[in-house]
Amino acid sequence: MHIEHHSPRRRSGLRTAIKFVASVMLFAMVLLAGLWLMIKVNSGAFTTDFGPPASTLNPAEQAGLWAYLVLNSEMLKTPAGTDSSPVEFVVNSGENASVVSARLADLGLVANPDLLRLYMRYRGLDDDIEAGNFSLNATLTIPALAETLTEARPDEVRVRLWEGWRVEQVADTLAAQSDLDFNRAEFLSSVAPGGLRPANFSSFLADLPSTASLEGFLFPDTYRFLPGATTADVLTRFLLEFDTQVTSQMRADASARGLTLYQVVTLASIVEREAVHDDERPTIASVYLNRLNLNMKLEADPTTQYAVAGPEDWWPPLNLDPRTVDHPYNTYVYDGLPPGPIANPGLSSIRAVIYPAQTDYFFFRAKCDGSQYHNFSVTYEEHVAYACP
Repeated sequence: MHIEHHSPRRRSGLRTAIKFVASVMLFAMVLLAGLWLMIKVNSGAFTTDFGPPASTLNPAEQAGLWAYLVLNSEMLKTPAGTDSSPVEFVVNSGENASVVSARLADLGLVANPDLLRLYMRYRGLDDDIEAGNFSLNATLTIPALAETLTEARPDEVRVRLWEGWRVEQVADTLAAQSDLDFNRAEFLSSVAPGGLRPANFSSFLADLPSTASLEGFLFPDTYRFLPGATTADVLTRFLLEFDTQVTSQMRADASARGLTLYQVVTLASIVEREAVHDDERPTIASVYLNRLNLNMKLEADPTTQYAVAGPEDWWPPLNLDPRTVDHPYNTYVYDGLPPGPIANPGLSSIRAVIYPAQTDYFFFRAKCDGSQYHNFSVTYEEHVAYACP
């Protein structure tokens, strides 16, 4: 019979290994218990600052994440930068917290993408990231950024108002936006003389004549509206943009030239319809201002177009003698400025009237080369000489 003998050294090594593993497990259990106790004792302040943990986390994961976040609590409260300029950010369908965090770091919107990812995991927000559009900036802390990513902004309704449009053209464009709660008749009634206007623009609306419409004050730009924006919302945005772009300094400079804001916008609307190139606007404005200073008729074709226009064509070509159109807006027939703006001018035309070129010109006509630039003249004889063959 063969009897196997075990080495005492082998049995001793096995016992040592078992003791080591048991010690490690005991240490881990003590560590986790300590962390768990720390959570129970200290989580009140942390929860107040950063929100409660997700109920789906197991105790070990919760303890580990809690410890990591506590160690980085200052970074959690510190934004990535100081630039509050909005940054448009799109979360694509299927992107997880790791991918989104990395992309945000590339844009400079988060300093530590792992901290954002793990914070979202701790809060249970990593599964709540929505695909869609977001407007973010570098001043958002990680908790604020994480909360923002769970509620995508609804798709925007983009509307472009072009320089030189009449209020009817603006109304038609808005009425075509089915996602807006816009009423064309209500809008036209609001912008008409005596219409119901927003009350927070007294800085310039109060200075308009009682007979004035808001033609000229619907500032041309590209606007973004949330779906369901009302007629009042839309009108308020247009007026707010005008109030922002036409600064108090510009208004003061116009007043120093002896022009009211209403006169500036009225003349700028004519300049807008006459000019194609921005670099010519101050010169065209100077022609009309020179004429006004000598009590000459403006004789501006766009005012006649305004007089004879209709829904079929708001800017019809002139195939008639403008002096035969008896209309108060027709500056071939009536002296001075028309009763009000004929369109909504852009900022460059408004600035051209406030800061015109200094010239002796009284006439201009389109060049014959198709460039849409103009020849300018001091005398009528020079003006006639520039006629195209």
